[in-house]
Amino acid sequence: MSTSVHGTTPYYYVPQPSRHPAMMALGLFFVILGAGMWINGAEWGRWSLFFGLAWIAVVLFQWFRDSVRESESGLYGRKIDLSYRWSMSWFIFSEVMFFGAFFTALWWMRAHSVPALAGIENALLWPDFKGVWPTAAPGVTASPAGIVEPFQTMTPFWLPTINTALLLSSGVTLTIAHHALRENHRGKTIAFMWATVVLGIVFLCVQGYEYVHAYRDLNLKLTSGAYGSTFFMLTGFHGFHVLVGMLMLLFITLRLHRGHFSADRHFGFEGAAWYWHFVDVVWLGLYVLVYWL
Repeated sequence: MSTSVHGTTPYYYVPQPSRHPAMMALGLFFVILGAGMWINGAEWGRWSLFFGLAWIAVVLFQWFRDSVRESESGLYGRKIDLSYRWSMSWFIFSEVMFFGAFFTALWWMRAHSVPALAGIENALLWPDFKGVWPTAAPGVTASPAGIVEPFQTMTPFWLPTINTALLLSSGVTLTIAHHALRENHRGKTIAFMWATVVLGIVFLCVQGYEYVHAYRDLNLKLTSGAYGSTFFMLTGFHGFHVLVGMLMLLFITLRLHRGHFSADRHFGFEGAAWYWHFVDVVWLGLYVLVYWL
């Protein structure tokens, strides 16, 4: 269990020198090398990329396993807990800046770029261009030469609305699980954690179906002008973050099955919960700004 023997927890635990950072750097080398060569036509690049990804997965498993063992053996005291809390806080702040950049790009195109292209300065170059959003109507794609195929925009009904309900429900089940853990009701915690994981998986499946619908029925692609690029960049990166968050919650749930965490020591759980609630908030912004406006 997570409760350590009194008097054995160091004031600040400093681990022994580890091979994991060097092994991670080696895996990243093969990923970058493979990706760079693959997009430049070298077929062996894909194998370097896949090898690097598999290498990174193994290193992460070993690295996290060692950290879990250190935590469960009682080596992490209050100072380490505080370090983890600050680290997770700054990590989520960096993610806020990441999505903030894409939301700003969306706002800039809608409020400045598209109206500027329809201004008097560009009338000779694009006389038929219409500066309205979304850029889906004839003459509105900033492509008078016709290089952007006609497409339809994604509406909030019904797939995005269903996904909104799924994510909001997952936030509720996760909060219930957190309160149950603080009250030392492990069975209830595990049950609601599994519910949260399942809701995350269903969200990803619905988004996958939404992408198929966009490509097949709406002809909406990443190359569909400014609207298509921002739509897929924002929703795609958010979907990736949902996948990461779902995996975090899955591993936390498996640890709960093994008896890890206690009512007063469970920051691994809390850190994953912080991340998941952040993902929920980002989706609400996407739901309003991308699908409704």
